[in-house]
Amino acid sequence: MSTFMVKKEDVSRKWYIIDAADKPLGKVAVLAATILNGKHKPEYTPHVDCGDCVVVINASKAVLTGKKLDQKYYYRHSGYVGGLKATQYRTLMATKPEMAVTLAVKGMLPKNKIGAASLTRLHVYKNEEHKQQAQQPVAVEVK
Repeated sequence: MSTFMVKKEDVSRKWYIIDAADKPLGKVAVLAATILNGKHKPEYTPHVDCGDCVVVINASKAVLTGKKLDQKYYYRHSGYVGGLKATQYRTLMATKPEMAVTLAVKGMLPKNKIGAASLTRLHVYKNEEHKQQAQQPVAVEVK
């Protein structure tokens, strides 16, 4: 008996919606990364992008546990000498909560072409309004 390997042409994508209101940011990111990667499917194949599409709503209402709001920083570098910029997560969650969720999910995806392609299927919104009503996303509960 041979192992079943799904082909790129045979992948069928579904849409899922995750409500991040009053849920820990990490738990929301883990669920989103699992769905984007396709690991929730029985026909998961590591070398094929077989994940689904994810819509995350209420990103501004996601919570960070412990002292992470004050002690965790988002770093970026301009490429010039002395160009390191640090943003506290309290500021990041207040100004760009979509970016905080996207960064958390991006860190949990593989660092290759499949991970980059998976990240394009992530749609994050600050509040409940989103543009994907036509796709009829299925609600997924964060445990």
